[in-house]
This record gives sequence, C-alpha cells and structure tokens, in this order.
Amino acid sequence: MSYDVYSAECPARAVLDHVGDKWALLVLHRLSQSATRFNALRRDIHGVSQKVLSQVLKRLERDGLIDRQVFPTVPVTVEYSLTRMGECLTANVGPLLHWAENNMDQIRAAQSAYDARLSEAA
Repeated sequence: MSYDVYSAECPARAVLDHVGDKWALLVLHRLSQSATRFNALRRDIHGVSQKVLSQVLKRLERDGLIDRQVFPTVPVTVEYSLTRMGECLTANVGPLLHWAENNMDQIRAAQSAYDARLSEAA
C-alpha cells in the first residue's frame, strides 16, 4: 500500500502528530539511552505531567515505537524501552534535539528581530 503524507486522509499524519509532539520526542530520546521506568522518565523530563506522560507512552506503545514490560514485583514494576521501529526513529530524533540546543542563540536572535520588526510596523 502507498501512503502520501500530503493527503488529508493519510493515516501517517496521525503518527507524525504523535512523534512530532515535544514530549514524545523527549521520551523517545530518553528511551534511546536505556530502558526506563515511568517515574524515572518523569524525573528526567522536567515539566511533563503524570497525565501527559501516561498519554504519550500509550500513544507510542500503540504506534509500535515503545514496549511496555511489566515485572511481577511488589509493587508492580513497569519498564519502557524502544522497539526496533522506535530505535530506527530515534536515530533521527537525537540530531533534531541537538540541533535545537545548538541553534537556540540564533533562533532567539531571529525571534527578537522578527518581534522588533512587527512592533515597528504597528
């Protein structure tokens, strides 16, 4: 079957929406470093709420990008890891995150210049 992401009906758009989310990108990148438990992810990814993290993990699991493994301990231990497809995707996520970090000074300067031009025009 052939898909066209430029088509409004393409189901790949929903997947792009899932993996294009900032929280999903951060979760995927963190899981590329090692399998991790929920609370460790929450501690590592500052600002994400428990509810949002839970939703992101469920979407990524449904899309086949992460695996959820339950260990029969007391209390139950749950660990998340990347699937092969998730590993393939995160090979591209890391460079994107690092690009954003490395270019923030130029991005902020461009934003300031843009805002200044808008306020001058007003």
